[in-house]
Amino acid sequence: QVQLVESGGDLVQPGGSLRLSCVASGFPFSTYGMSWWRQTPGKERELVAVIRANGVSAYYDDSVEGRFTISRDNAKNTVYLQMNDLKPEDTAAYYCNTAHAGTDYFGQGTQVTVSA
Repeated sequence: QVQLVESGGDLVQPGGSLRLSCVASGFPFSTYGMSWWRQTPGKERELVAVIRANGVSAYYDDSVEGRFTISRDNAKNTVYLQMNDLKPEDTAAYYCNTAHAGTDYFGQGTQVTVSA
């Protein structure tokens, strides 16, 4: 079955950096696009970044453009989100996502808190 396991979330000061990882299994990872989403309590989950199967990034939300970078290592079945110059408004639970056989899959999420 499809599994997505995120890690790397932490408490970080404004201006700091974090790298999130998502290890995927249960589907042919190298042939699927992947994405990162985030969600804060009381709000809908929002799309942050998308990367195509060939490793070309396809989308960044305006709020993270120039600060976040999505990448993938198909040999490790892993997608990353490098987050630089973090701001308090980046505080959220971050989820990786893929769509496989008509179903959307999300991991359990990893918490990022940006605070002084």
